[in-house]
Amino acid sequence: MKTSWRSASLVASAAAVLALTTACGQDSPPAASQNVGATAAPGDYGSIGSGTGNGAAGTPSQPAAPSALSPSNPAGKLSVSTAEIGKVVTDNLGLTLYRFDQDTDQPPKSNCDGDCAKTWPPVPADDAEAGEGIDKSLLGSVTRADGTKQLTVGGWPAYRYAKDVNAGDVKGQGVGGKWYALAPDGKKVQEGAGAGNAEEPGLSTRKDPKLGEIVVDGNGMTVYRFKKDEAWPKPVSNCVGACLEKWPIVEPVDFADTKGIQEKGYMIFERTDGKGKQQTINCSPIYTFAGDKAPGDTNGQGVGGTWYAVRPDGKLVGASE
Repeated sequence: MKTSWRSASLVASAAAVLALTTACGQDSPPAASQNVGATAAPGDYGSIGSGTGNGAAGTPSQPAAPSALSPSNPAGKLSVSTAEIGKVVTDNLGLTLYRFDQDTDQPPKSNCDGDCAKTWPPVPADDAEAGEGIDKSLLGSVTRADGTKQLTVGGWPAYRYAKDVNAGDVKGQGVGGKWYALAPDGKKVQEGAGAGNAEEPGLSTRKDPKLGEIVVDGNGMTVYRFKKDEAWPKPVSNCVGACLEKWPIVEPVDFADTKGIQEKGYMIFERTDGKGKQQTINCSPIYTFAGDKAPGDTNGQGVGGTWYAVRPDGKLVGASE
């Protein structure tokens, strides 16, 4: 998504006091809630079955081809393959390479470690070379936390997916709304997006046949709120620890990179658990759901009686405040 971190930071710092006293102040304080100060219980996370479909980002799964997917296995000569989702970058074995939305390209940085790196083995930079259709100048490397060098394409760290066992597999496409195949230019492959089309806004709305108009992120994934969070007098997220594995936070999105979203109360806040900044709509923290496998999914709606999709004005869909 096209997030302007600089703009978001300036807006947050310059207008923090004003936002908290006006946008989040409301006309009158909400009634006291029994949820104040509560944290998410295991039952609030939602159940994500293993099944045969795409799993949640960072969720461990059984590698099907350890020899090919070993983090120490070099990529060799990269090439461009035509898959069902479009043109993708593949390694010398024909395995699709992926990128992670929670990484960064400027500067390159990988945020997939531990169990995440078992499901998404980093592609070593050693011996990687540009084959036909690959611009050599786009290839680079980034030093991971363990000191190893990981291949980058267009600045984005490259990974394989443990469930891809055959050349041409693209089972990692769209997993968790965070993982996408790498296009030859380093951008993510978005199924159905024509060449040269502009990326979708960072946050926008869509008409769901059951829920009505709801907020979605730049990947088309449904955005949710947690009823145990607080918006007044300032935003507080009570989804912490393991909860965030199921409900990833929506990171800051410049308001200029939104469409159809209410501006009042649109602000970011600093989480108290060290997870950085989080976006709000009408001062309420917002999230996506790891159980949503593809754009249009609303599997998080009503989970635990505490998680609900969000309307453009920040209100809950199908639940009272």
